[in-house]
Amino acid sequence: MPEGHTIHRLARDLAADLSAGPVAASSPQGRFADGAHRIDGASLDRAEAWGKHLFCWWSTGEILHVHLGLIGKVRPTPLDDDPGDTIRLRLIGADHAWHLTGPQTCAVITEDDRNAVVDKLGPDPLRRGTRRRDQFVERFTASSRQVGVTLLDQQIIAGIGNVYRAELLFLLGVHPTRPAHAVDPATAGELWDETVDQLRRGVSWNRIVTVSSDDIGRRVTRRISGNDALYAYHRSELPCRRCDTPIEDREIGGRSIWFCPTCQPE
Repeated sequence: MPEGHTIHRLARDLAADLSAGPVAASSPQGRFADGAHRIDGASLDRAEAWGKHLFCWWSTGEILHVHLGLIGKVRPTPLDDDPGDTIRLRLIGADHAWHLTGPQTCAVITEDDRNAVVDKLGPDPLRRGTRRRDQFVERFTASSRQVGVTLLDQQIIAGIGNVYRAELLFLLGVHPTRPAHAVDPATAGELWDETVDQLRRGVSWNRIVTVSSDDIGRRVTRRISGNDALYAYHRSELPCRRCDTPIEDREIGGRSIWFCPTCQPE
């Protein structure tokens, strides 16, 4: 499932590509024909992300709401590409066509609908506002669940998925089974700050890279190979980049999580 940095990057890219003029909208698959018709010919006024939710405002006053879920994707394609019959929504701008496939949610909604969605979400580390840090610390440290479960709760923090969950807990040295209420507020604040830094890098580089040059012995750039980009995620039995202890995995919150038993003592 795409994580929050992907949706923020997508909002930025859509706004840059589709704000120049009228956008042709269609649903080659047919499942979103009515919604596409309502925004066809409109111009994109703005696009924003809140966690894993994408909202696009159109000159008609309509709001397009997209949640990609587990398999959804939005991709730019050449204007002359055949859309095929798997495309839920096709948006044609001046330079690209954007194809949406397999979303969990694709709907034209009202402002009230959008607010109802956002009201159920926790603070988003990529949105501006100093109060969001305090909101996260308060909600996180009030939870009796394991931190590995709490970080995936979109009402606690919006936008974190399985990759960032593993990487952030490694970076903070927190074992994923630790109860969230056993994490002191100062450490929870550091977790928020690290999350902000990591997701900002994710937006800028359009990928998740959490390692530092100190731990891999060379400069870290956006072109680093996938095998070298992460500390823990999907690295079962491989040596920890900091202490050489084999990385372990465990199922927490219905999903696997990877951690170092030495750097993240239980």
